[in-house]
Amino acid sequence: MSIKIEVIKDKILSDNYFILRNITYDLYRNDSEAIRHKREVYDRGNGATMMLYNRDKKTVVLTRQFRVATWVNGNPDGMLIETCAGLLDADEPEVCARKEAIEETGYEVGDVEKLFELYMSPGGVTELIHFYMAEYSDAQRENAGGGIDDEDIDVLEIPFQQAMEMVATGEIRDGKTVILLQQLKLRGFMD
Repeated sequence: MSIKIEVIKDKILSDNYFILRNITYDLYRNDSEAIRHKREVYDRGNGATMMLYNRDKKTVVLTRQFRVATWVNGNPDGMLIETCAGLLDADEPEVCARKEAIEETGYEVGDVEKLFELYMSPGGVTELIHFYMAEYSDAQRENAGGGIDDEDIDVLEIPFQQAMEMVATGEIRDGKTVILLQQLKLRGFMD
């Protein structure tokens, strides 16, 4: 399918913490008539996430922190259990993933495997997330983790099977975390 897009309006509505744009465009498909779309697009930059796992102990390291968007959308305490993650800023994706792992969890991992890149909410958010996983050991714990600056992060070492049960019960509802737990399962790393 061949697509042509003609931008009619691209207005910045907010440039506070991230950028919110109002975009009006005409979409032409296969030389047909234009279909006019008006959308708001949230540009928060791209990110990276990493699943830390230990095959010997059959555990994963996750974090728990307050996420205001989940609170606004009905999560009573706003707390979310998830893999370590962060925005790339000026870093390369793997550098970002490693940096977030040590800042949030305290683990400085060795070999890292890149899995894929995914758009998590492409209907209105520009963010592309780079997914990684790395095996950790107790000897790689450099500090207590917990984040930096205004972050207040709990570090959780959870048996893999318990983490999978937490997905089933709704205790873990972060998309990137569920995807990475499923990758561990699919690859048989925790069998």
